This record gives sequence, C-alpha cells and structure tokens, in this order.
Amino acid sequence: MTLFSISRFGLAFCLAILPTALSAESLWSGVSDESDIKEIRGFSAKLEVTDSEKSLVLTGLEVSDHSYRWASIPAPGGSWDLAKSKAVESQISNEGTAPVEVMFWAVGTHGWSGVGDFAKLAPGESRRFACALQETYPDGAAKVNPAEMVKLQLMVRSNASDLKIRINESKATGEAIEWVRPPGRLEVPAVEKGAPTAGRRVQYQVPNESWPGIFGALYLPLDWERGKVYPVIVEYPGNIFFNQKCYSTGRPDQCDMGYGMSEGKGAIWLSLPFIDRDRGMIVENGFGNADDTMNLCLDSVADIIARYGGDPDNLILTGFSRGSIACGYIGLRTDEIGRLWKGIHGCQHYDGSSWKESNMSDAVERAKRFRGKAIYQTDNSQEKYQPVVDATASDVKWTWDQSGLGFHATAMFLDDRPATLRLRKWYRELIQSP
Repeated sequence: MTLFSISRFGLAFCLAILPTALSAESLWSGVSDESDIKEIRGFSAKLEVTDSEKSLVLTGLEVSDHSYRWASIPAPGGSWDLAKSKAVESQISNEGTAPVEVMFWAVGTHGWSGVGDFAKLAPGESRRFACALQETYPDGAAKVNPAEMVKLQLMVRSNASDLKIRINESKATGEAIEWVRPPGRLEVPAVEKGAPTAGRRVQYQVPNESWPGIFGALYLPLDWERGKVYPVIVEYPGNIFFNQKCYSTGRPDQCDMGYGMSEGKGAIWLSLPFIDRDRGMIVENGFGNADDTMNLCLDSVADIIARYGGDPDNLILTGFSRGSIACGYIGLRTDEIGRLWKGIHGCQHYDGSSWKESNMSDAVERAKRFRGKAIYQTDNSQEKYQPVVDATASDVKWTWDQSGLGFHATAMFLDDRPATLRLRKWYRELIQSP
C-alpha cells in the first residue's frame, strides 16, 4: 500500500502566513485556585502563586492499583487556539523521594488527539517538557488540530508512597507557520450534556439507568429527522494506554471511527463503554464484566431503534484495538447479540488476539454466530486471523486493508486517504444492500 506523502498531510496544510509572536504566552489565565484543576486522579492538588508565576503541586494519594494518576488544566472558554505556536512548555519537578515517569500532554478535542513529552525524573530533578503542536504520524498526518486544544494534562504511573510533582505555569512558545486543517479532514464533535438533536453528540444513557457513571455517547446525524429510519454504527473504544505512541483514555467519548465512516451524515453513531455494573462504573482497562457490557449493548441498540429511528436491518459494529477485539468477544458473545450485525469493521487487533480473555479457540466458536454479510479489517493480518475467517459462514465477504498511518491511533479514519475512502465505499454499499 502506498503511503501518503508528507506533502499532502504534513507540510501542505501549513502553507499560511507567518504568525505574530506568541512566545511564552501563559495558558493558565483560567487557573485561579485548586477548583480550576479538573480530572484529578490519584493526586491532591494545591496551587501556589508568587509575584512572577503560578505552579501546581500534586501530592500522591493512596490508590488501590498502580494505574495512571493525573491532573488536567482545561482551556478557558473550551479551547486554546495555538495554530501559530510551535509548542506548549512547562517546567516539571520531582519533589518526591523516588524516581517517577512523567508524561506531559497537550490534548485536542477527540480521542487519540494528544501530543506529549515524556521523561523519567530522579528525586529532586527538574526538566522542561515541551509538547510539539505540529507533530505528525509517520505518514505525515497531523496528530492534533492546534487551533482547538482543550486541556493540558500532567500524568504519572507510579505506586511510590512519597509522590510529589510540581508543574510550573504552562506557556505557548515559538512561532510557527499557521496550521491549517487539511482538505477533507473531519473534526469529531465533542461530547456534551443535553438532549440528542441533529448534528450534536451527547452523553447517552439507556432509560432507567441507575448508575450516573455508566454512559455512552450518542450522535444523531446532521440530516436526522424524527420518524425516519437510519443505519446505526455502534463503536467500542480502545483500552486505556498512554505512552509515546498512544493517548487513549479507554472511554466512549474517545471514539471517532463511526464518525469517519459516515462522515457525520445519514447514520446514527453510538459509542459504548465497557462496564462493571456491580461497581456502577465504566471500565477503562479490559472488557469489564463481559455480560454487563453485552447487555448494555443490547439494551442500547433496542432503545436507539425504538426512540431515534435506528434501522434494525442496518446495524454495523466497529472498534479499535480493544474495541476491535470486542467486536467478537462482546459482539458475538451469544446468538442474540451475534445476529444483530449486518457488518463488522475492526482495526489493529481482533478477537483471537490472545489479549485478556480473548483467545483464538474461543474466538473461532464466537465467529460462527455472525449472521451478517461482510467483515472489513484495517491494519490486521489475514494470516493471523485465518482460523476466525474459516469459522465464519462461507458467504461472508472479508476485506483486508492497510491504512498507511503507521501508528497505533485512529486518525486514518478522519482523512480522505485511499484506505478510508475504500472503507466508506464498503460501508455505503453494505447499508444499501438488501
């Protein structure tokens, strides 16, 4: 597969006028006290202010596992426009007694949209971290839209008993040729709270859900009208994972593949979580309680059909990484759920990957439950999953494709690259078929 050149996805969309100076522009104007620090996990936070600068001191709290700890600084007004800046920088210090791995992220509006800097800091060590705003994937596609950055996030993964991190005021630095969105690049709607309406993506709960922490995301297309019938794309997110190659929250609002497939038109898009109902929570790591996760999917699909005009004959299941594995592990778990899907699209892993509870022998048995027409695989090996192919009904059409992105992320579905155009064609033909 021919990779896209940087001339299209990299430098070509940066050819705009030179910017005015943005050197050392403070991004903490919206931070006045600790209450302005959001999404705090595994830390307590204290804001310290001097005549010259603000700093945030994060002290580790006792946690039940060794998961990620973080604190986020949201952009005032919803987002920063950093299209003319080279980087976001901040001085970060380890004031604890043990070495700690630190991640500093500048985060965009949708899942997988983040650029970061990473280092291991010894006790007492301080380092300037810089997030390059115009960083690209190996094929030249932009990682973020610098004109819509929504938060900064300091993150560590540590079980140290004495954990104390200081982050000094973050600033936009350097002058860059103004970033311009490439032609055809889709911008995924952010998840809001409120009632579903055409063109809006909102938090979604099935009726009578008793746990406020269990929700998905529902998008009604721009052309949605009550009383009409629409295909439904159901999507599962990847696993929580943060490193140099991945910014993945593990939560349903990070999904974007369904939007890329439909381009936001003509289809209802439902992003679903993995859950543990006994704990009333979304599970970011693993499949949660698999039966709970499956039953939530069944209930949600039935509700979308009943209340929003979902077409029961045009249900498409998709997912990335963990979500792709779930297309079989959850989506084909029983005959009841297996017969829902007209088509499945998986990307970068699939059921039988030998990850968590998904093994090849069980995946082969689950594959027999698929009653749809077609399965499309992006960035997966046909050789690896041939046993699953062989177990699927002989009239099921399989398609294997390579995106060319060269990275563990979903950005390929938001651009008009050949692989994405082929996937959209497959999707359109599938939903139009009898």
